Amino acid sequence: MTSTEIPQTLFIDTDAYLTRWQGHRSLTRKVFESFPDDQLFTFSVGGMRPFAKLFQELIQMAAPCTKGFATGEWDTLDFEKNYTKEELLSAWDQSTLDIDRYWKMIPSEKFQTEETIFGQYEGKVFQHFDYIVDNEIHHRAQGYVYLRALGIEPPYFWDRER
Repeated sequence: MTSTEIPQTLFIDTDAYLTRWQGHRSLTRKVFESFPDDQLFTFSVGGMRPFAKLFQELIQMAAPCTKGFATGEWDTLDFEKNYTKEELLSAWDQSTLDIDRYWKMIPSEKFQTEETIFGQYEGKVFQHFDYIVDNEIHHRAQGYVYLRALGIEPPYFWDRER
């Protein structure tokens, strides 16, 4: 290394990134739980999907991607299946456990490698995880809009305790 080169360090280590992500997941679960049962699968604004469908999408992306990066095994996504509220909460909780389990299996250098997920989306592993987290925040914000339109005070946006 020459005197003009600056050594690179991670802005955030992988354990801290997982903690941050799981905090977002905790808040998204709270938003889901805030919905009245009779509105979760039907209510929408401006032609957007109901929150249950958004929540289902998040489940079907997070743990399968984490498992795929850890093991090379990519589960297929089934966006058409309909679930009950209890099934979605159970799947979310299992997904949270799976993320924690598979995350530990991903070596830190893997986050900088190029990967194609689900046979079609190219990018570096960390970029795929950023997309998953950003997509969750985006869908959670839709949930906030829905809850406010229903006259329900949503959880505080900063309440990410697990």
